Amino acid sequence: MQLERNKKNRMLKEVVIATKNQGKRKEFASMLNKLGIQVRSLVEFPEVPEVIEDGTSFEENAKKKAETISEYLKLPVIADDSGLMVDALNGEPGIYSARFAGEEQDDQKNNQKLLLLLKEIEKEERAAQFVSAIAFAIPGKSTIIVRGTLKGLIMTESKGSNGFGYDPLFYLPEFDKTMAEISPELKNKISHRAKALAELLHQLP
Repeated sequence: MQLERNKKNRMLKEVVIATKNQGKRKEFASMLNKLGIQVRSLVEFPEVPEVIEDGTSFEENAKKKAETISEYLKLPVIADDSGLMVDALNGEPGIYSARFAGEEQDDQKNNQKLLLLLKEIEKEERAAQFVSAIAFAIPGKSTIIVRGTLKGLIMTESKGSNGFGYDPLFYLPEFDKTMAEISPELKNKISHRAKALAELLHQLP
């Protein structure tokens, strides 16, 4: 999805992405830098207290994180809560995607657990979607919340070295590749996060 510069987002010069995940920060930067928006992450703000993501939805977690950190830093903050929802697992791992296999948030262990749970599931029944809820908070203003999704299938083995998280298992039939096999440029056009971010930019006042 193409992100275009327009008058309403020229006013936004800098934003903090509420994450220490450098893969996620890099994705946001690649999409926002072209609009002249400087992207920073929580790695630059080690004093920011951890926000407990105890919501019952991606939107609740993103909103809480964005508003809490924005109020603390007095800066515009984008918080993204994203994850994988697998039909055969009744929507799991969902909001627990990052810590599916434990609190240490290990991508390899998460993928191994997912493969194990789907071991007896046929390919045509492995439908899944990536979901990204993005909240944009500025102190004293109403928070904007948007969602983006991307549909695909879960592979029986990992393929590709690009991306992070469940990308090596997430197969895109229209490209005959996993999310970890496509180029970063393509990913930043079609991903759930790119779709949510495009909608956010569209809604900026």
